Amino acid sequence: MSRYSCNISFSQRLFLSVLLLFLLFVICFVAYQYHREREYKIELLNTKLQDYNRQMEESFSEYGELNDSLIENYLRYHFIKDLRVTLIRDDGTVVFDSEEGDYSRIQNHKDRKEIRQALKEGSGYDIIRTSETLQSDFFYSATYFKDAGYIIRTALPYNVTLANSLAADLGYIWFTLGLTIILTFIYYRYTRKLGMNITQLRHFAKRAERNDDLENVQISFPNNELGEISHHIVRLYAQLKKSEEDKTRLKRQLTQNIAHELKTPVSSIQGYLETIVNNPNMSKEKQQQFLERCYAQSNRLTNLLRDISVLTRMDEASQSFDVEEVNIFQLLHGIQKDVALQLAEKNITFLILIESDVTVQGSSLLLYSIFRNLTDNAIAYAGQGITITVKGVKEDNQFYYFSFADNGIGVATEHLDHLFERFYRIDKGRSRKLGGTGLGLAIVKNAVYLHGGTISVRIASTGGLEFLFSLAKKND
Repeated sequence: MSRYSCNISFSQRLFLSVLLLFLLFVICFVAYQYHREREYKIELLNTKLQDYNRQMEESFSEYGELNDSLIENYLRYHFIKDLRVTLIRDDGTVVFDSEEGDYSRIQNHKDRKEIRQALKEGSGYDIIRTSETLQSDFFYSATYFKDAGYIIRTALPYNVTLANSLAADLGYIWFTLGLTIILTFIYYRYTRKLGMNITQLRHFAKRAERNDDLENVQISFPNNELGEISHHIVRLYAQLKKSEEDKTRLKRQLTQNIAHELKTPVSSIQGYLETIVNNPNMSKEKQQQFLERCYAQSNRLTNLLRDISVLTRMDEASQSFDVEEVNIFQLLHGIQKDVALQLAEKNITFLILIESDVTVQGSSLLLYSIFRNLTDNAIAYAGQGITITVKGVKEDNQFYYFSFADNGIGVATEHLDHLFERFYRIDKGRSRKLGGTGLGLAIVKNAVYLHGGTISVRIASTGGLEFLFSLAKKND
């Protein structure tokens, strides 16, 4: 059984954890807002009663000494339903109460919360306290008038009506609840899509781990950025796997080609030597002829091993080549001197139409291989009495662009796309007879790529072949 079947998925854990934090935030916000709004309403009611107390005191100050009839007359004309008014001296003695006729029965109020606060701060209130006289709950608001020497306290019964008026407005709670449900649904949809991506990627990873064929597998991902990234991951994996398969196939093909190419000179050398050994009476001239052929085949074998070594090094250890500044003009003149004998034998003209200050940062060994292999290729196959022209076509901030052309016999157009393939030969018998390894142009292409450039070949306007390639000025 899969270990995932017993546990909730990652997307579900993410959804539940974030939802829990969100709900905790909502609860804290609602509680804070409820308390804040309730405090605001209490303060509003207290302010209303405080104003009533001050207006009453201002009215009393116009009449001089207070008495019960004066207070009752004021209350009659300034009526507030269920309002209780109490006058208390600053020593706590009650001198008037609108709900109690016998003041002597009322205990001293100096220890009451709203009275203590009024004596200290000028005003005070108590939210809920049961009246010892009336045995019911009241909201008290007291104001101390120091010059007059008494406190006016007003109170309203803490009944359902007052409790509802002081309670916070629950409308915002319903709004918050509705918004929470909507956001939870949206977030669920989002995490569900995230979960689909993860599930599909996990399914893909399992199949990849089993090395299943994924080239034609259609894996559906949600239409979002993460889905797009997932698609890219799948496609990239398929491309890498295909590339690895192609690389394995090419290596197998290369190994077979190498074995075949090595077999030919080795067999020739072995055959010549066996002939000499088995014929001790062979003439000196014949032996010398066979030994020269063995030497030629050994040279071909040496060149083949050298070219294979260069290609392998470029494929697997391209960073091992030393990088330096190489003057292409000087490099070409060096090649011209190296092949001067072959050029003279075939009456070939070698033209270098490149500025003397053209310098490339790269591997001198590989840059030499590029121009030398192109030169050897032209000398070997283009014919006699031709002209080889190497020129700089143009340059920009990043690259030099070169043309390497001859006016020789050229090749048929169907061969152009295959010239850079390893061991590709147009005329296999003639190529081997001339000592070609079939790797020269492959080395040229790889060396150009390692120097950040590109290369192509076409039929030259003069009838031969023209190689067009670029080399980066600086190897970044």
